[in-house]
Order: sequence, then structure tokens, then C-alpha cells
Amino acid sequence: MKYYSTNGIAPLATLQEAVTQGLAADKGLFMPERIVPLTDDFYAEIDRLSFREIAYRVAQAFFGEDIPQNDLKDIVYDTLQFDCPVVKVKNNIYSLELFHGPTLAFKDVGARFMARMLGYFRQQGNNKGLVNVLVATSGDTGSAVANGFLGVDGIHVYVLYPKGKVSAIQECQFTTLGKNITALEIDGVFDDCQALVKNAFMDEELNRHMVLTSANSINVARFLPQAFYYFYAYAQMKRIGLADNLVACVPSGNFGNICSALFGKRMGLPIKRFIAANNANDVFFKYLQTGKYEPQPSIQTIANAMDVGNPSNFARIIDLYQGNYHAICKDIQGCTYTDSQIAASIEKCYRETGYLLDPHGACGYRALEDNLADNEVGFFCETAHPAKFQSTVEAIIGKEFSVPSRLAAFMKGTKQSVPLSKDFSAFKNYMMNR
Repeated sequence: MKYYSTNGIAPLATLQEAVTQGLAADKGLFMPERIVPLTDDFYAEIDRLSFREIAYRVAQAFFGEDIPQNDLKDIVYDTLQFDCPVVKVKNNIYSLELFHGPTLAFKDVGARFMARMLGYFRQQGNNKGLVNVLVATSGDTGSAVANGFLGVDGIHVYVLYPKGKVSAIQECQFTTLGKNITALEIDGVFDDCQALVKNAFMDEELNRHMVLTSANSINVARFLPQAFYYFYAYAQMKRIGLADNLVACVPSGNFGNICSALFGKRMGLPIKRFIAANNANDVFFKYLQTGKYEPQPSIQTIANAMDVGNPSNFARIIDLYQGNYHAICKDIQGCTYTDSQIAASIEKCYRETGYLLDPHGACGYRALEDNLADNEVGFFCETAHPAKFQSTVEAIIGKEFSVPSRLAAFMKGTKQSVPLSKDFSAFKNYMMNR
């Protein structure tokens, strides 16, 4: 399988080149030349398969031409050491709990999968030099990538995060690890961190100095495995006889997660439609209303992992639909919610059902409450454990709740971070001296 750039100028790349480069030379995002549909037999038996079995079949469609069967199976099975259950919240609304991985966030699957794929390619190739992974984070990406790559031989991870704009627990999850993980505390917002990463790939001098790749959802090995979730969610809903007229609602920031779901739909996954739930950073919602995409500076909200004013994966959605605005609107509905609406949804859901939402999942839950038709059943992605936003959520519901031991352990570590300005020259100077 070859991979092309969304900007259409860079030469075609192999899977290994796409994964190790992260971003195409023309600043575009890599896309597979073909999307391989899965067979009717697979969908007929999907409700009898385990998460690992389903994920392996999907991974074969994505990567089976480039990685031998047994090696790919090892990567998938080693990645998926946890489950992602669908839980009924109320009536026709279900939660797809994606927070059962090591850092209690949905990005654990993509991060762990990429770490293992990158390690596989290093073992197969002649280049045994150090690979430097750059990752910009608005919260959960940094912790998932840092923990997914922690201790992996021959790889060093640099986590760029906006100073004062991630939760305390999120910050601890990538600033206390040490070893091959370095946290860079950028005096700016997430979009500044993302711009530094993109500019780093375009800087010839820096790329001659060190081997760089990205672990953000711009990397095909990070975003594509997230499609596993949607196939498994469908399987679970099919088991209970509720797979017809199924709606998937995805809290969306950089749009890698919902983009992977749209790939699943192209592979034949019978989800009726999708809802992209935004916080106040609503450039995609406005695009759906007007047909105009106008990136804006990001706004800080209580759903901080979605504080993205210029979502990278918008380019992939446009490419996937060949720029057909009406086709995009047919498959995707948009919603946007203020902090006060998010807080009200957390309080109301907890009071009425006993189910505790995190601020991101609350956007998804609220969107289903507002938009599901009577004959539809919906699931929303509960993308992180509410304890990752403990002080915010406790203030909303008016009571304390326990923090899982895995999260509490991170809080005992010592913060290690390097403060930097958002100016690229300062970042480049730091990296050139590494």
C-alpha cells in the first residue's frame, strides 16, 4: 500500500516511510491510496469476535500488505491489553468507555500501536540510530504517547504542551516519567505547540541533525488504529440487538478520532451517521453550517483536550470526501457547547442516572440527548476518565469521588519539564543542542 499527501505534491510513500516521517514533505497528511472494504462474512460474525480479533481483522485491511500476518497480529494483540465496553447510560444512549488503558484515555490504543509499529520497523531496517518523536498535546495525547513509548529502545519522545492549559493529572502523566521522555512546557496554546511540531518537520537543518517523526494524529499509525473502537462498539450493540439505526457521537478536537471512524464507514461499517461534538472551539461546526473553513485561535475550556482552533485532520476529511461539502454534511452533524452547558450536562446526567461524565464525554452525551431521533440508538465516546479532571468535575457535582490508583501514582512523581517560548527559533535551538 502506498500513501499520498493531502497536498498532492510530495511523492508516494511506503507505510514505513509514512510512519517514520509523520508529515509529508509538502506539509500534507499521508492518506492510503485505497481503503479496503471488509467482507459481509466479517460483519455477519462480528458480534461473536473479541476486541483483539476484530482489531486484527481491521488492521489487516489497513496494514496487511506491508506487515507479515504474524507480526501484525503480535502488534495488535500486544497493544490491546484492555477492554472498551459499551455501557447503557439511559434510554437509547450508551457510553463507549475508551478510558480503560494505561493512562485512562482513548488515545492509549493509537499511541501503543504506533510505538510497537515504529519499534517493528526499526528492527526490520538497517537504521538503528535514535528516532525522535515529537508530539503536541492539549492534554491526553501527551500522556498516552509518553506512556506508550516509555522505555522503548532507540526512541526519544518530546512532549510539547501549553503552559497552564492541561489538567494537573494530565501534566503529571508526562512530566514525571523521565527516561526517554522529555516534556517541553510551551508558553502558548495548543495550536502553538502543533505549529512548532509541523515547522520542525519542514526545517532542513534540524532534519539533518536528527531523525524526526510525529506521534500526533497526523501520523497514520496513530489515527488509523482508533477505528478499532467503532467496529468493536458496533459488535457490542449488535450483541444486544441494537445495531440498526446506530449513531456514533465523537467529542472532537483535532478530528483524528472521528476521521478514523469515517474510514471505518468506508470499509462497510454500518453506522448510520456521526455527530462531531465540539466545545467552544467550533470551527468545524461553523464549516458544516456555512461551507467555509476558517481556523481561529483556540479558546481555553474545561474540555481542554478539544481546545483546537485549526484541526489538522480536517484536511483528511476533505480529502476522504473529495471536497464534497454536501456528502460531508450527509454523514456528519455538528454540535457545539459552552462550558456552562458542558457543566450542566455533567451535573444532570450524574443526578438522573448516577453515571459520571468527564467534560469531553459530556459534549458527546449532550449531543445525543439533543439530536437522537426516536427510532435511533446512539453511543458517545467517553474519551477519558473523569478523575483526570477531578477538581473541575467535583466542583460541578458538589461532591468528591475516588481517583483510580493508576492516576494517583502519577501525582506522586516529581515534575521535570523544560520551559520554552512559542518562538520556533527557541525550540529549534534547544533541539539542535540535543
